[in-house]
Amino acid sequence: MAIETLILGAGQEVGKSCVVVNINGKRIMFDCGMHMGVLDHRRYPNFSLISPTGDFDSVLSCIIITHFHLDHLGALVYFTEVCGFRGPIYMTYPTKALAPLMLEDYRRVMSERRGEEEQFNSDHIAECMKKVIAVDLRQTIQVDGDLQIRAYYAGHVLGAAMFHAKVGDSEMVYTGDYNMTPDRHLGAAQINRLQLDLLITESTYGTTIRDSKYAREKEFLDAVHKCVSAGGKVLIPTFGLGRAQELCILLDDYWERMNLKVPIYFSAGLTKQANVYYKMLINWTSQRIKDSYPTHNAFDFKNVCKYERSVLDAPGPCVLFASPGMISGGLSLEVFKRWAPFENTLVALPGYCLPGTVGNILMSKPPKIELDPNTQIDVRCQVHQLAFSPHTDSKGIMDLIKFLSPKHVVLVHGEKPKMVSLKEKIQTTMGIPCYHPANNETVSVPSTGYVKAQASDAFMERCLKPNFKLHKCSSEELSIKTLSDKNIVPELQVINEKAALVIVEDKSKKLKVVHSDEVLVLLGEKKTED
Repeated sequence: MAIETLILGAGQEVGKSCVVVNINGKRIMFDCGMHMGVLDHRRYPNFSLISPTGDFDSVLSCIIITHFHLDHLGALVYFTEVCGFRGPIYMTYPTKALAPLMLEDYRRVMSERRGEEEQFNSDHIAECMKKVIAVDLRQTIQVDGDLQIRAYYAGHVLGAAMFHAKVGDSEMVYTGDYNMTPDRHLGAAQINRLQLDLLITESTYGTTIRDSKYAREKEFLDAVHKCVSAGGKVLIPTFGLGRAQELCILLDDYWERMNLKVPIYFSAGLTKQANVYYKMLINWTSQRIKDSYPTHNAFDFKNVCKYERSVLDAPGPCVLFASPGMISGGLSLEVFKRWAPFENTLVALPGYCLPGTVGNILMSKPPKIELDPNTQIDVRCQVHQLAFSPHTDSKGIMDLIKFLSPKHVVLVHGEKPKMVSLKEKIQTTMGIPCYHPANNETVSVPSTGYVKAQASDAFMERCLKPNFKLHKCSSEELSIKTLSDKNIVPELQVINEKAALVIVEDKSKKLKVVHSDEVLVLLGEKKTED
């Protein structure tokens, strides 16, 4: 038996997560994401590799979505409503609540602001969400008679989960995105020790070991304070959910302590809706947020106000959160065009930016950025890339693998050079076979299968009763044992001769565990029969 893993997305790249796993005849699609850095056919996974005829219902047992980010969720509506998948979809309660907001916001930005042809509409989103079955953490879900799944807390963003799948004796875990260290509004990933044949883990920061969280927070706050004190504007490109809430909590607290009066604006109407859910789903947040909830809801920001378009050209300092996070379009790109030519502007990139996005290009601090043949932007602003990503680092990945001790590891959601380095480290330090397949490649690993065997009465009797014997060591044995143990070894020793196990096939072709003394008897019986 084998577990086959088909990589439809996030193979040797970050983005478009989509992995189809065949475990003992059950095929599960883990995540159904889109690539945020491209606009052509590469945006969605190549679903024809699952079923050339498009009959997805007969070949997929279910879809599991780990969290609401579009690179894990963005192709789901297209796959269900356009491609026609009608099977069950599983995600956590927070993901089910927040997913429609993310999908609708993306649809609106693409069709209304960019003028692109709609891949799906609002009705499609509503119909897709009707197929979703919400799950709670550590709740065992019996998908069918053979397939069992369970969600574990992943940190990363509100509602993110790792998923454990079991079919028969074969078990595997798909991590999605996760964080092994807690931050201000979320806890660290938590999972049970499991007997895994396969672990599929993200590797976004496969070669990075971060410094302390407090050092990173101080660097960010110092940079923002310095800019606004000099009368400048701060643009923080961030997605409306996740890092936005983390940084708002951080800035709101800092503004209170420092008694700052500079306005902080939040651009996304999406976030206003999302914050309602954040307030409702306190149990999914960090212990610190839960402990303070009876007296103060951390998502009631005192110093953060709603963005108005007049802010764009208004004089004076301010801080603006604008989506999307990689400056790949939308308001963050519009604001960047206006503010980038000014030296007193600070652009703080708080997380990972996909290659091809303006955010990624900006990290090299070019003097100009060409958006298209007709649009060039002078870049005179200050640029700070800050390590506020909600992904775990190299140490966290290694810690999780060491804790779970799987028989095989598959790396996804990472850049190829980093994956190669991490793969070598895993194989060298832990001795676990590791793979880093590219998109559209399949990896096959052996799976576990247990066979039931009946134990003979003689074998069980020998197991239950100790068989102690006295053994007198020879002078040669004594000298060897004394040298190796560096202790005086007694000449007379007590030895327990344990029952010797032999597995045989009986007349009815069933396996049987017998004592070694029974083998000759069984062979004699067989000879007589022959």
